[in-house]
Amino acid sequence: MERVSQKMSGLQLNLGPVKEPLGFIKVLQWIFSIFAFATCGGYSGHTSIKVSCWDVKNETLEAAFGYPFRLNNVLFKDLDSKLCNNTWIQTHLVGDFSSSAQFFVTFAVFVFLYCMAALVLYVGYLHLYRGAGKLPMIDFVITMLVALLWLISTSAWAKALTDIKVSTGPGMLSEIAFCLLPQNSCLFGEVSSMGSLNVSVVFGFLNLILWAGNAWFVYKETNLHNPPEAPAPGSAPAHAGM
Repeated sequence: MERVSQKMSGLQLNLGPVKEPLGFIKVLQWIFSIFAFATCGGYSGHTSIKVSCWDVKNETLEAAFGYPFRLNNVLFKDLDSKLCNNTWIQTHLVGDFSSSAQFFVTFAVFVFLYCMAALVLYVGYLHLYRGAGKLPMIDFVITMLVALLWLISTSAWAKALTDIKVSTGPGMLSEIAFCLLPQNSCLFGEVSSMGSLNVSVVFGFLNLILWAGNAWFVYKETNLHNPPEAPAPGSAPAHAGM
């Protein structure tokens, strides 16, 4: 009996769940979470302005920035302070968007790890997953929570990305003291494409849709959808004849 029990509780490889919505959607969630944190966490770019004054013409200053987008720590390349009548000082970009960016990336990494663990459970221990009422219920609660956090983290990151575009685009000129002096002139240069960051927001909302949709298939595995069959009236317990 002990050997039978150990066999039932051990690894039983079965790729069937991957062909079902329960496992197939989990594979998509795993892949999409990779795209979400990679497109955001791997970003680096630069922005530039062109400055001129009575003794400087079209000097281009650049500032390199990237994840986690603490722009207030990013300096423009120093312009010789003796130029422009000593009006140039060390100038930073404006804004700290690290909290939203790091929340989004860290959460996506945790989702990536959870998907791996869930796939191992589905493929190797499906008999335990469907044989114990608690595991599907835990999976369902986590699925609903993850869907909610995808909504929160992606919305926060989308708002931060909008502010990053303002802080690194033409709007930043109004925040640079040097450019506000009447004897100086500043023109916006260029900023790196943020296409990958836009893609990260898209994948964030796609993950939200995947997790919200998958909640139904996980719910079908729980006792809320399939309650355990009650014993027939008058039937004796199975151990009664032992």
